[in-house]
Amino acid sequence: MDQLPIIDISPLYSNDHNAWPAVAEQIDHACREWGFFYIKGHPISEQRIESLLDHARHFFALPTAEKLKIDITRTIHHRGYGAIATEQLDPDKPSDLKETFDMGLHLPTDHPEVLAEKPLRGPNRHPAIPGWESLMEQHYRDMQALAQTLLRAMTLALGIERNFFDKRFNEPVSVLRMIHYPPRHTASSAEQQGAGAHTDYGCITLLYQDTAGGLQVKNVKGQWIDAPPIDGTFVVNLGDMMARWSNDRYRSTPHRVISPLGVDRYSMPFFAEPHPDTRIECLPGCQDAHHPAKYPTTTCAEFLLSRFADTYAYRREQEAV
Repeated sequence: MDQLPIIDISPLYSNDHNAWPAVAEQIDHACREWGFFYIKGHPISEQRIESLLDHARHFFALPTAEKLKIDITRTIHHRGYGAIATEQLDPDKPSDLKETFDMGLHLPTDHPEVLAEKPLRGPNRHPAIPGWESLMEQHYRDMQALAQTLLRAMTLALGIERNFFDKRFNEPVSVLRMIHYPPRHTASSAEQQGAGAHTDYGCITLLYQDTAGGLQVKNVKGQWIDAPPIDGTFVVNLGDMMARWSNDRYRSTPHRVISPLGVDRYSMPFFAEPHPDTRIECLPGCQDAHHPAKYPTTTCAEFLLSRFADTYAYRREQEAV
């Protein structure tokens, strides 16, 4: 149990639907045993990744005052730039040694849910970098499609209809994030990590990481193991919503980032999360008389907001007003 599985998902993109069960079985096993796995054979090109990295390096190298023009703490829908130490994933450690850019599904100001001031709903806030907005918006759509392909495969093992997740991911609150981790020597103390130990909040996460390394996953023995970068892959992990949907049949696994020595690290996670009104409740096939539902029913928005309040001081301050 010291190496995450690598799953070739290219059969999910073939015309042979008889190939799906074998891939779904591998995903199901990884979800039960790890809650983490790599995927290869996906449709996101190397050229796309290189373009994203170039734009990320450009953005994070801008003067702080320029980045703060889209300060995430000045919004009610969690979009824009998060400065170093804005986020504290592990409450027992200092705030994280990273800076971020967050975007979601772009909803214009005249959208009914934006007019109703529903949380986490609104327009994206992009920096004024040529080509940035079109690139990020297209990548968001492509990552959402990839996430939903994986979720369709999971339905085979979970015993639910093929379009179960598709129906719930109409106008989702999924988040595409760009992250810059400065070298470890810039930390405020020896205790400050790139990202403190945590589980993700949503349904599934798809992560691109550069060659710097630093991602660690806690295995079933409680040991931290490295999840090193592998060319052409994404790391996939399950979030707390999926654990609740599956009644902990699928694991939401703790992970962290130890900032690398002497180099900057860039990563791009995509957090796949459904429509905010989606009910998160135990799936029928994941409970019985001997395994009753462990968690009360909630909604996507209620659950995410409760987790955000634990992680972001600025969210707590906004809610207290």
